[in-house]
Amino acid sequence: MIKLFVNVDHVATVREARKTFEPSPLTAAILAEKAGAYGITAHLREDRRHMQDDDIKILKDKINTPLNLEMAAVDEMIQIAINTKPFQVSIVPENRQEITTEGGLNILKQEAHLIEIGNRFRELGILFSLFIDPDIDQVKGAKRVKADSIELNTGPYSEVSNSKERTQHLAQLRDAALKAHEIGLRVFAGHGLTMTNISDIISNVPWVEELNIGHHIVSNSIYVGMEQSVRDMINCIQSQLSKKTTF
Repeated sequence: MIKLFVNVDHVATVREARKTFEPSPLTAAILAEKAGAYGITAHLREDRRHMQDDDIKILKDKINTPLNLEMAAVDEMIQIAINTKPFQVSIVPENRQEITTEGGLNILKQEAHLIEIGNRFRELGILFSLFIDPDIDQVKGAKRVKADSIELNTGPYSEVSNSKERTQHLAQLRDAALKAHEIGLRVFAGHGLTMTNISDIISNVPWVEELNIGHHIVSNSIYVGMEQSVRDMINCIQSQLSKKTTF
């Protein structure tokens, strides 16, 4: 069974467009839970372009499912995570000029720092995940820094329409997932996933335990409502799982 974590960042994006109090990421999270989401994901960016510090505190206090906090590996965010104690921290790279996360973390350039961060979180019982591109060297690096899991960046796969390129991206994701499982890392995936493109991920990438999906669910919720949008995604995942053959 693949678990769905619903990212509510873009509920806050709409709110911050007017710097007002609605829509509420908490309300969206509660509706997602009601619809069957396994957990909630929120990315507190350094520039606070969508989620705010209070959003993270409120989500941690009010939701009934695990909170996955996405954040950069910087001192300010590390302290917020230590104070908040989410279920899991996912370290992602950040660039102030990017519209959304543009690539995976380069573990190889900061192994000592990531080991230190992971140790601090482990002492508090916080799971430690790293968002990476499907690169074997990065997978091995995640193991060396003692991450509990990796989240494979499906953004490049999601952005291509050429079938040959998509096949190449799927092969990279598959190889990375196989290596991660082989060396004892849990495997998650996310970025740019929709009900249209998720089928090939489920069919071709083994050992994926969790999917992080936000923008598509929030977008679809404009038309059908948050609960129905989450249900639609869960039904899509379950439908594809029922068709999947054993790897």
